[in-house]
Amino acid sequence: MKKLKNWDNKTWLSSKSYISQFNKFLKTKINFNKDSKILDIGCGRANIISALQQKYKFRNKPIGIDIVSNKGVKKNIIFKRVEALKYLKKKEKYDLIIIKQTIHFFSKTNLNRLLNLAKRSLNTKGKILIFSLKTKNNKIPCFEKMRKSLKKSLKRDEYLFKIIKKNLKKTKNSYFNFNVTISKKRYLWMIKSRYISCLLDLNDKDINNGLNEIELKYNNTIKFIDTLKCISFSK
Repeated sequence: MKKLKNWDNKTWLSSKSYISQFNKFLKTKINFNKDSKILDIGCGRANIISALQQKYKFRNKPIGIDIVSNKGVKKNIIFKRVEALKYLKKKEKYDLIIIKQTIHFFSKTNLNRLLNLAKRSLNTKGKILIFSLKTKNNKIPCFEKMRKSLKKSLKRDEYLFKIIKKNLKKTKNSYFNFNVTISKKRYLWMIKSRYISCLLDLNDKDINNGLNEIELKYNNTIKFIDTLKCISFSK
């Protein structure tokens, strides 16, 4: 499986504004206190939980796990380079488990295993929050082949949502919206860096043609709304 390395590397997803707004959204889902225990599955550089630790000064540092150990992982959290299914076999309990833009990397069987292990790892009144791209009318700027790849990925996400709903049963859906303003130059760099999973299987020729297409299609400043679906489960 190809690894996604640059989704939170100098993108809007790593910006102070995004992190601040995202964590305000989290605050509407769970009441944080110094004793809150947090696990972030697929944490990347751990920007989200690092900002939470900085604000709330948890007695137990948030734990972030990922199969990729990137440069720039935040130092005020505990990072583990490990697969989620392996890590969740530990008998540790959490008040919040975040699974952000990660479910598409799991097969049906492994997603069910992930959900079962996550449920078992929750404290009383603990929550699982699963975030994934909005599947309908997604506004992410794309070139033609990127759009086709993204649509295929989002269609699979809809299938995975059904698996999640069946497994967790009592869930609530909500949406996190972030208004993105980015220079075309920066966005071209992001595409070249394959910042999103739908770009991973495209070859270099596809990417170069896509860069030319984006160059012609968009103004120097690109604006759109990045929307995530949030599936919430409470124990």
